[in-house]
Amino acid sequence: MAVPIVFLGIAGGFGVFIGLALVLIANPIIWKVRKDGYFNSEQFQALRTDVASVAAEHNDVVNYVAEIRAQGSFELGASSTGQYAHLATFENTSSWNNRRDRNVAEYAPHVHNASLQVVRNASMDPIKYLMKYFSIKADKETLTDVQHVADDVSRLEEAVRNVQGRETEIVARINPPTFILKRYADEFWNLVGVHLSPITVPYPSYKFQYISAGGNSGQAVDIRLDTSTLDALSETLAQKIHWAKSAAGQRALMTARLRSWIKDRDNHRCVQCEISVAAEPHLLLEVDHLVPVSKGGLSTPDNLQTLCWRCNRTKGAKMPA
Repeated sequence: MAVPIVFLGIAGGFGVFIGLALVLIANPIIWKVRKDGYFNSEQFQALRTDVASVAAEHNDVVNYVAEIRAQGSFELGASSTGQYAHLATFENTSSWNNRRDRNVAEYAPHVHNASLQVVRNASMDPIKYLMKYFSIKADKETLTDVQHVADDVSRLEEAVRNVQGRETEIVARINPPTFILKRYADEFWNLVGVHLSPITVPYPSYKFQYISAGGNSGQAVDIRLDTSTLDALSETLAQKIHWAKSAAGQRALMTARLRSWIKDRDNHRCVQCEISVAAEPHLLLEVDHLVPVSKGGLSTPDNLQTLCWRCNRTKGAKMPA
């Protein structure tokens, strides 16, 4: 009988040890000691110095992303349904057990309240129904507006991806312990000297919505105008417009596919400062019009060039010398 007693005593002691270890690990004081030890270590200080130039470049790109977001155009058409709904007050006065207003109609410029058939058709042919019900006309002016939005969205998408890639590279180079990024991420980035970018792409979003008369059922179709959708919209508009070699017409050719082709043609290198992705893997490249569209330039390969974000930012809408 003595052996089981000894065994139970050992097992009980081991259980107490494990419990005590878990308490110590979960203790915030222990986490702080570990954190302070890591941040004050010579290794972390050396790594922080090593990535200082990378962090500075990252912060410059973050500021550039903010500029694109602030100056960009992200609005197109609107629906007129419910444009005066705010002038009335709606109340369901039926008794509680007969109320079926689980679905309530939303009234906003980017929401079109329609029949169930229109909502279902919009899910099958989104470009056609977007144009029809949100007053996106097939004319040169509208095409120009669509292309402005497409250009701003595309640039912002690439810039946001670029910033995220830079942050991933910084983490990989420093390789902090898992608990640092889990518990002290803000302090980590502040000490590294990086300004994180919370900026997202403000995609124009349009909704077709059906709500039954009693509010018992509802269906909706959301159309997000990302680069692929905007390219499809531009191409559809271009097919419907009869134009000569106008800037508005030619700009319809400026799609994600064309941007990619121009970068490939220029070997993913800025033609002005000659820095390339091969030399700087996280280089942010943009496709620029030699003669700006605002000054009559066309979106043809001979009028397009690859510039890094710094050179493009400096150039602006200047004419080539």
